[in-house]
Amino acid sequence: MEISKVKNIAILGSTGSIGTQALEVIRANKDLFKAVVLTAQSNADLLIAQALEFSPKVVVIVDESKYGQVKEALAHTSTEVKSGEDALAEVVVLPEINVVLTAVVGFCGLKPTISAIQAKKTIALANKETLVVAGDIVTALAKENGVSILPVDSEHSAIFQCLVGENVAEVEKIYLTASGGPFRGKNIDFLKTVTCHQALKHPNWSMGAKITIDSASLMNKGLEVIEAKWLFNLEVDQIDVIVHPQSIIHSIAQFKDGSMKAQMGLPDMKLPIQYALTYPARLQNDFKRFNFLDYPALTFEPADMQTFRNLAYAFEALHKGGNMACIINAANEVVVAEFLKERIGFLQMSDIIERCMLNVDFVEKPILEDYFQTDKDTRAYALDLVTNI
Repeated sequence: MEISKVKNIAILGSTGSIGTQALEVIRANKDLFKAVVLTAQSNADLLIAQALEFSPKVVVIVDESKYGQVKEALAHTSTEVKSGEDALAEVVVLPEINVVLTAVVGFCGLKPTISAIQAKKTIALANKETLVVAGDIVTALAKENGVSILPVDSEHSAIFQCLVGENVAEVEKIYLTASGGPFRGKNIDFLKTVTCHQALKHPNWSMGAKITIDSASLMNKGLEVIEAKWLFNLEVDQIDVIVHPQSIIHSIAQFKDGSMKAQMGLPDMKLPIQYALTYPARLQNDFKRFNFLDYPALTFEPADMQTFRNLAYAFEALHKGGNMACIINAANEVVVAEFLKERIGFLQMSDIIERCMLNVDFVEKPILEDYFQTDKDTRAYALDLVTNI
């Protein structure tokens, strides 16, 4: 299948790991894609460089203190400059946008994603927190507006690819694979003393700091479990996690007749990014190819949910329902930020998340406003716990 016209892409988080790799895909295929919106949290220098290269219609610098710098640097261009978090939800509704790639990290991705869905834009979703926090509302809204949510996470892209042409009702189970991160096989005593520097050394993937820490604690896999439930309309017992240190099999779908389909390839986020931008077509590229002879053994082992409690908490949140996943996500965003500042230890992150799960108000049937209130309350409580450690 050929791609017949240029797709106009809005990239929320263009200066992050996913955003910069998405621009690599666009750079290599300028006849197919046009970056019309680029946004950054605070990396003004890179946003300016990207704007000068790709000539978007609009850029957004969320950090309002950097607005003057970006505005001045782009004054001689036709690119409009906006600032502030509210601007993210405003720019995604531009009529010329075909696809919104949500590559921002964290809860802040929820509002602009909802705005884009309401504007009937195709969503290329790399911001897993959107579905973790409010998967029920977001998926219902997408269905109501006839909007496709195309997963960009490598594991969810893998499942999505395995299910093309299949009846989703015939899925028995999915297996999300995990590398195990830098601390695979380590025990509690070891984890008591690990440093931020050690946790940022992921063995297989190059990612931003927050996601890398989440991978080290297995929270990233926990969030992916919750995201998968909403993306593929699955029950909790239909989702499993298996550790696969080589990160070659990105995930597996198992069907009710016992057959299984796996999506494989070298760890390279440009592949799922490109697939989301070109779906249902596949685009020729020069990405490095997998060679079976380079990997004579692919191994698998169970995830250690006793040592890495965050993964167990994610499953618990799915079973509990309501706003529990929102509580976990907000608490995790706080503790990861504090761990990166070396204010708390690695294991204390899970301790604080657990206390938030026990003590923040549980809402069984939340509406959208409840999710925003839960996020606010949880962050305040988690920060208080950090202060009093």
